[in-house]
Amino acid sequence: MTRQLVSILGSTGSIGLSTLEVIKIHPQRYRVFALGAHKSVDSMFAQCLEYCPRFAVLCDEKSAQILRARLREQGSAVEVLSGQVGLEFIASASEVDTVMAAIVGAAGLSSTMAAVKAGKRILLANKESLVMSGKLFTDAVERHRAQLLPVDSEHNAIFQCLPALYGSLSEAGISRILLTGSGGPFRLSPLAELPLKTPAEACAHPNWSMGQKISVDSATMMNKGLEFIEACWLFKASPTEIEIVIHPQSVIHSMVEYLDGSVLAQMGMPDMRTPIANCLGWPERIDSGVQKLDFSTLGQLAFSSPDFERFPCLKLAIEARAEGGDYAVALNAANEVAVAAFLEKAIGFTRISDTIAEVLGHWQSSEPRSLDAVKDADLKARAAAQQVVRSFSE
Repeated sequence: MTRQLVSILGSTGSIGLSTLEVIKIHPQRYRVFALGAHKSVDSMFAQCLEYCPRFAVLCDEKSAQILRARLREQGSAVEVLSGQVGLEFIASASEVDTVMAAIVGAAGLSSTMAAVKAGKRILLANKESLVMSGKLFTDAVERHRAQLLPVDSEHNAIFQCLPALYGSLSEAGISRILLTGSGGPFRLSPLAELPLKTPAEACAHPNWSMGQKISVDSATMMNKGLEFIEACWLFKASPTEIEIVIHPQSVIHSMVEYLDGSVLAQMGMPDMRTPIANCLGWPERIDSGVQKLDFSTLGQLAFSSPDFERFPCLKLAIEARAEGGDYAVALNAANEVAVAAFLEKAIGFTRISDTIAEVLGHWQSSEPRSLDAVKDADLKARAAAQQVVRSFSE
């Protein structure tokens, strides 16, 4: 069996770590070609010694120099690169078969697009690529004949419940997609307490182990809003064909309803190794190392509609997709700035949605025609959000 060469963008984050765990189970099928991360020198050093990639990339040259020296002392042959150029190289190198795109936020857009333009098999965990540049991204996937497989547990669940080939949802006999979300740690908190919630409380997700930014997005349900936008692009769906359902147990990861009334659901433990293994092995099934569901102890599965008063970020995301243009770019940029400010304790929890609403309320939208236009809109929205955050902090 010829082993697939895999580049992992975001190797030191939670998705990257889970990907490496799945790869470790299947040394005969996969080999790590390259690893990319932000500034985690210690983590990247340990990964290089364990997985012996050909290349390692850190985002700044200073961190790369430290890593380079430490690896040289160990006699390692890993070549260390830096910056966006390095990330784009390992995403598009001719030897690479599969790219795990797991860099969080807008920072992952360029390297993911580089993989698309190189016609790679892309395991997409960076939802912002589609949120920010949906049409540009999907057009590029088709033009360069790249293969796009969704890693987010909800999108992967939908992917598993859809027919292998279809032109549109209606042509496939599908009436709607049911996108599930846990509701996060504040699903039952009194509304009056939300302004007082701390970063530690927001990051304490009841079901999933995730990075800080995504954990806060789950607490506001912006994560589900971004997934809503991403699902529209991934599955050629209109906003009216997707319904969001609160499912606190995170056992059913999403569902697809057909015109005859049948509803197909994908179930599993809340563990990202399952969708990662599904994408790595597709169209085959491979072992993920995940504990099996025990239906005898599963208990009750509950469902409800989201409360937009509790989750205003979710409403803002749905509205941004309906508006079109570069509203989703502004939404994502403002959210990233606001979440960072919250994690630094510069603003309160409910100020996250206030910041986004303020930026979108003054946003002059246009349709981005290039990746540079997307990046320009992103920078403009970040500047506006930072100004709003400062006003809240004064």
